[in-house]
Amino acid sequence: MKTTLPVCLALAAMMMSAGCASSPRSRIAKNQPAFDSYPAEVQTAIKEGKVEVGFTQEQAKLALGGPDRVVTRTTATGSGEVWVYEDNGPTFGVGLGVGLGGGPVGGGVGMGTGGSGNSKERLRLVFEAGRVTAVEQVSR
Repeated sequence: MKTTLPVCLALAAMMMSAGCASSPRSRIAKNQPAFDSYPAEVQTAIKEGKVEVGFTQEQAKLALGGPDRVVTRTTATGSGEVWVYEDNGPTFGVGLGVGLGGGPVGGGVGMGTGGSGNSKERLRLVFEAGRVTAVEQVSR
C-alpha cells in the first residue's frame, strides 16, 4: 500500500500535465470575437489546426498555439520572423532505490516526465510584414 500511493500520484500528475496542452477549440473560445470576424475558409482551417499562406500571426496562434521558438530571418528583401513548432514527445524515467542502515530496509520508486531531450522540429511558419509567406512542414 505504501508503494502504491506514490506510484498512483506520479501517474496522475503525468496524465494531468499531458492534458494541459491547448486545442484550437479552446483557443477559439478564448478569442471568439476575433475568430467570428474571419472569412469562413479561414475559420475552417483554424478549426482543423492548419495554417495557410496569408494568415496573420493572430490566426496562426488560434490554429496552432504559440511557437516553441521564434527566429529572426534577414534577407535581401527585408526581415521577418520564423515561428518553429516542435514535437515535444514525452520522456519517461523510472528509478528504484534501496537503502540499509541501522534500521528497517527502505526503498522507493520514482517516475517522471521531461521535455527537452526529445524535441524534433515539425513545422516552420515564415512571417513577413505580419503575414505568413511560407509554411515549411518537415516530413518524416
